[in-house]
Amino acid sequence: MSYALDFGTSNTVITRVNPVTQQPEIIKLPGCSQQVNNKPPLIPSLIYVENASKTDVLVGQTVRDRGLDLANDPRFFKQFKRGIGTNIQGFLPELDETNVTFEKVGEWFLNTVIQELKSESANDINSLVLTVPVDSFETYRHWLGNVCQGWNIEQIRLLDEPTAAALGYGTTGEELLLVLDFGGGTVDLSLVKLETENLQKNQGFILKWGQNLFGESTSQKPKIARVLAKVGSNLGGSDIDNWLINYFSKTQNIPISSLTLRLAEKLKIKLSSQNKANEVYFNDETLDSYELGLDRDGFESILKEEQFFDKLDDLMTQVLQQARRNGIEKRDIDGILLVGGTVQIPAVQTWVKQYFDESKIKCDRPFSAIAEGALKLAQGFEVKDFLYHSYGIRYWNRRKNCHSWHSIIKLGQSYPMNEPIEIKLGASIENQPSIELIIGELGSETGGTEVYFDGDRLVTRSLANAQSNVQPLNDRDGARTLAKLEPLGMPGSDRIKLQFWVDEQRFLRVTVEDLLTQNSLVDKQIVTELS
Repeated sequence: MSYALDFGTSNTVITRVNPVTQQPEIIKLPGCSQQVNNKPPLIPSLIYVENASKTDVLVGQTVRDRGLDLANDPRFFKQFKRGIGTNIQGFLPELDETNVTFEKVGEWFLNTVIQELKSESANDINSLVLTVPVDSFETYRHWLGNVCQGWNIEQIRLLDEPTAAALGYGTTGEELLLVLDFGGGTVDLSLVKLETENLQKNQGFILKWGQNLFGESTSQKPKIARVLAKVGSNLGGSDIDNWLINYFSKTQNIPISSLTLRLAEKLKIKLSSQNKANEVYFNDETLDSYELGLDRDGFESILKEEQFFDKLDDLMTQVLQQARRNGIEKRDIDGILLVGGTVQIPAVQTWVKQYFDESKIKCDRPFSAIAEGALKLAQGFEVKDFLYHSYGIRYWNRRKNCHSWHSIIKLGQSYPMNEPIEIKLGASIENQPSIELIIGELGSETGGTEVYFDGDRLVTRSLANAQSNVQPLNDRDGARTLAKLEPLGMPGSDRIKLQFWVDEQRFLRVTVEDLLTQNSLVDKQIVTELS
């Protein structure tokens, strides 16, 4: 049976196709999923580490039911997805003589959820689709690929969250869709075109492969999800929670803690359906009491003060500019799909309506669309995609006396590439024995993101006018050297010709020709995997 898992910053969703109705449904895992009337059985992305050395953990709703999320306990983790694959500034605890990282916490969480799913499904899991944020670096995808290798599931595939949302909303008449995916940790805008073409079906990006589990005829015309434009940012509902508790700390001297942050989150959720909301807490043992009250006008004032809407305007401008470069105007977009818990905030919906007619906006599947859409990979959909980052090679900048990066593959490059990108290089020192290249994934050139701890809170902050954020992909022993030079290289002229291209599985490959000897030194060698 096929399943899909949407691992979110605040909540995680698992879906499958109901064997009787053949419709997607959200799986409820006892102890992990929340039990709230008239709400989907989401799994809170929470974990409490009882014993790190024995990997003894509690996850999901169980953490909340036992009140383990309300104390400032170093064994409790939330929002850990935001820290995976990033350079964290601040303190992470050592638990039970075990060094704890966000990657390790995420692995514990997903392993536990998968174990519970296998138990609930009688181990009837043949295929699993995982979703990832559009703005994630290769390190996150590589981490996820390593984690899933131990799950004993024959086929595991990867799909980005906005494209999954476009498929999950069940759109039929609309062809050009803008997906606003606004969850607890990130906001992504993705322009996706759904079209039917007589193409042989693609199985998606495969992380783990057994045999072809789907025997559908390839003579049918599959539905194609073609990604035309994408932008993303580390901005989410958890940032709003932090802004709210900071406001109450300044105005009412409310202490900032796990407990008060949870109260702020509940207040935010109430304001999505009420004009005014209050959260009251009283502990009859310690006699601690807190009362948080706010109306929507006050809430929106806080959002404006934090330049929330300015940040959203910048993202919308970027995605519409990308669309325009593809000959698409705003009026050409057929539908706007809102996904994630943060889109339930009325002010966010009002902001979207400033750009698009209300009749085009859909917001009835904020939690389930991504996981349900991921199941479509098993139902005749092919995904055509492009690279979400630029890639370059590192060189020594003599003018600035430091390392710099030369871009070789631009953001938006479709793959597989039909024509290679060619560059020529000379030796940099006398008697150079080999050619070494560091390949890097280039982040935004206009800003960056700082991830740090404020007390026990994990905070991300956008930095204006920051240097480009670069993730080296092969800066390790055995991976830098592309080819040996015989005879040894000498400065003064071009010595080698390199041809780079990206194949259908998103691997960067290189061919190296020695211009002096006319010999082929490397033929279609994999350098690294791109995202």
